[in-house]
Amino acid sequence: MDHARSGRPLPLPRRLAAVTAAAVVASGLATLPSPARAADAELVRNGGFESGLDSWTCSRGTAVVASPVHSGSAALRAAPEGGDNARCSQTVTVRPDQQYTLTAQVRGAYVFLGATGTGTTDVQTWSQSASDWTALGTTFRTGPDTTRVTLYTHGWYGTGAYHVDDVSLTGPGGDTPAPQPPAPPAGLTAGSPTPTGVTLTWQAVTGADEYAVYRDGVRIRTATGTSAVITGLEPETAYSFQVTALNEEGESARSQAVVVTTPTGSGGPGGPGLPPHALVGYLHAGFANGSGYTRLADVSDSWDVIDLAFGEPTSVTSGDIRFERCPVSECPGVESDAEFKAAIRAKQAAGKKVLISIGGQNGQVQLTTTAARDAFVRSVSAIIDEYGLDGLDIDFEGHSLSLNADDTDFRNPKTPVIVNLISALRTLKARYGDGFVLTMAPETFFVQLGHQYYGTGRWGGQDPRAGAYLPVIHALREDLTLLHVQDYNSGPVMGLDGQYHSMGGADFHIAMTDMLLTGFPVAGNADHFFPPLRPGQVAIGMPATSQAGNGHVAPAEVVKTLDCLTRGTGCGSYATHGTWPALRGLMTWSINWDRYGGWEFQRTFDRYFP
Repeated sequence: MDHARSGRPLPLPRRLAAVTAAAVVASGLATLPSPARAADAELVRNGGFESGLDSWTCSRGTAVVASPVHSGSAALRAAPEGGDNARCSQTVTVRPDQQYTLTAQVRGAYVFLGATGTGTTDVQTWSQSASDWTALGTTFRTGPDTTRVTLYTHGWYGTGAYHVDDVSLTGPGGDTPAPQPPAPPAGLTAGSPTPTGVTLTWQAVTGADEYAVYRDGVRIRTATGTSAVITGLEPETAYSFQVTALNEEGESARSQAVVVTTPTGSGGPGGPGLPPHALVGYLHAGFANGSGYTRLADVSDSWDVIDLAFGEPTSVTSGDIRFERCPVSECPGVESDAEFKAAIRAKQAAGKKVLISIGGQNGQVQLTTTAARDAFVRSVSAIIDEYGLDGLDIDFEGHSLSLNADDTDFRNPKTPVIVNLISALRTLKARYGDGFVLTMAPETFFVQLGHQYYGTGRWGGQDPRAGAYLPVIHALREDLTLLHVQDYNSGPVMGLDGQYHSMGGADFHIAMTDMLLTGFPVAGNADHFFPPLRPGQVAIGMPATSQAGNGHVAPAEVVKTLDCLTRGTGCGSYATHGTWPALRGLMTWSINWDRYGGWEFQRTFDRYFP
């Protein structure tokens, strides 16, 4: 396989709009649900935004305005940017196995309305360019154990402002005593800030399960303990922080605010943001091989995202992930835990992202049950919190993901290992907020091969792993920071030109990346069209040296690949379906192997994106 210890923002495309519109009509979501029954309760708090954004969690570009409104004196106005869809969400309490109706009034550019965490099938409906107030609505049924559902509305990247008013969720509820949230945290303090980060601490609250951190009034992440490392700040900038306590009964009032002013220094991008072009690499943090051990502090500033390899499960199906650093007996010169954590802080202060990568060739993870899913969330959160990491990289290989015979629609997965993984990643994203960096590193077998084969029911009992990442990528495409498919250790794959492409040159990387940025029919079914990813979500995976994996290409071929995809020049025999100057960059296995090879991969990237 690939990552083995032994080595190895755009407008909504017309095609996507057509496919999505067809899906909406086919599913009946364009038709408004029946009026609420008399016994139903209204479950949305501040659905008309009369109290500002109270009870809503919103990303940047959102505000409450006095005009235009559908009713009352206020409405939500949101302006998506190139890398943000201006999302607002609210989590409400529901009853298991009950029917609910979600509606809203919308106007403006693309507007989406939906619900996640239903326990059955998550729903979404949307409107395109409504010049006046238009009703949107859909229905869903909760699962047998579902007690909370998250409602949301958002626009589309860079397509203009939208408005929302009178958001409503009706269904059984409201006839039980109001739950009492925990008390607000006391003693919020801030450590000495760096130019781009600060550590917050507070006192524990009796009965609290976790805590939410607010920056300038916007919720940015949650924490299971009584401290949080905040990164992605700008130098010479004042920030106001507050903390709340959460449990099953709800969220407390906010703590007293603490104001932090960051000092002068070298800044990094805010939130999960990356530089326009980024270099991603894996660092062998838990093992040594022929490439030798590399201390984190010795990784140069050329690397924008550093994936710590690897967090591995205690057993294949446990979901319990552990991260053990390389012992000194195996890695002479390995740093102490204190030095390692200090190196992480230093990288973050320089604007870099440090992630825990889960899996690899030897660390197969199968979340076959909800218990394994919950253990995954708990254990991964513990690793992130202990080291103060920026997020998570999913590097599931081998048989970690596969499809059941009847799982033939990537938009509605049924296979438990896939459904549970999607649920776990959504939970982690919600826990850590907009600053959470989520990346994935599948093999071509799991992604592009879905163009030919998807699901064992479609191709005569062949390997059920083909295309198995597609439902995960699709379900999380709005939360996915980067997808860097491993374009190596791969057999021939058919491109959108109907020709097979093999490793060894620029054509393979161009064809594989063109599929991600253009979209493709899945398993030859034109009705199952996998929508394109945004260029800023895509980095190309390549081995750093010939020892790191099959498929290594010379620097000249790397340049040829980038020239074709970002400038439309030197494309060779493969004709792309577009040019993408905003392509995010490159990923390599691995930093250690690149150091072993004299930093050739890093130097190629630096020369191309100075």
